[in-house]
Amino acid sequence: QVQLVESGGGLVQAGGSLRLSCAASGRTFSSYAMGWFRQAAGKERECVAAISARGGFTLYADSVKGRFTISRDNAENTVVLQVNSLKPEDTAVYYCAARGGIVRDMPGEYDYWGQGTQVTVSS
Repeated sequence: QVQLVESGGGLVQAGGSLRLSCAASGRTFSSYAMGWFRQAAGKERECVAAISARGGFTLYADSVKGRFTISRDNAENTVVLQVNSLKPEDTAVYYCAARGGIVRDMPGEYDYWGQGTQVTVSS
């Protein structure tokens, strides 16, 4: 069982940055692949970034490559999404999620979810 709590969202102007954090409970955090997803109003939830259990592999959605960076600290049970050069279309609720096994990018393949943190980008 893993419990996830996101933080770091907020209102930011276009071009700005935020640091989204996800704190995980449990002693087996290092065995889970982690993903950051987002869901904008009226749209499906999508994966923006994911990282393998040990941090050696990452993947990004094409729309965020070069702007977003995912990282994790297994000693601190945290995963961070650094979001830079934000655009209005990045506005969404951002969720972190965990799954046992290898990295995937489909929401249905993740077992545990946080409550989400709102990111709003003004133009």
